[in-house]
Amino acid sequence: MEMNTLFFVKGIILGFSIAAPVGPIGLLCIQRTLMNGRKSGFFTGLGVATADMIYGFVAGFGLAFISNFLLNQKYILQTVGGVFLVYLGIRIFLTKPHKGVSSSNFREHSSVFSDYISAFFLTLSNPVTILSFLAIFSGLGIGSMENPNYFVSVSLVVGVFLGSAGWWFILTTLASLLINRMNNAHLQWVNRMSGIFIFSFGVFIIYSLITSLIQIVLLE
Repeated sequence: MEMNTLFFVKGIILGFSIAAPVGPIGLLCIQRTLMNGRKSGFFTGLGVATADMIYGFVAGFGLAFISNFLLNQKYILQTVGGVFLVYLGIRIFLTKPHKGVSSSNFREHSSVFSDYISAFFLTLSNPVTILSFLAIFSGLGIGSMENPNYFVSVSLVVGVFLGSAGWWFILTTLASLLINRMNNAHLQWVNRMSGIFIFSFGVFIIYSLITSLIQIVLLE
């Protein structure tokens, strides 16, 4: 029991530390919080936390056939992710703010489910992330196919999810504090800067993939 608790705490710390660096998805989470409210941003974060949990599950239970499949399909998955980031960047850049004088004047957001799903698949589109989990779990002595400890693995993976979700809760809470301090001009600036950054990140992913494929072809 003590070992399970220890790894549960380690999982929380791991999930929090993996989620904390603010990249394109973190910026998307902030942008959705400011545009559509805290619930939209938090469900975006939950999509990321769920994807992290799945990768942690694959690494923690030593499911090599799944991790190998994902890594073998990484070019396809990353291409889809890069194109989607380009699309999101353009869409966000062109989005006009809809905030009134009060934060209660937000337009009714269509569906937090779409926020969750888009962030979930966007995170899954980078299967290289699983290498980080495999390395970390291996260092912790978890994920061995010879003598797997499923209770410890479950504790760690659940901790990863809660740690990641905890970060997104904190981030969206802090972002929501800015809502009443921002007018349409500020929100327009947020949309444009977020759109440019997310678009650029998508272009960078696509460019990196094309460069890698060219190098592979030249070496053959």
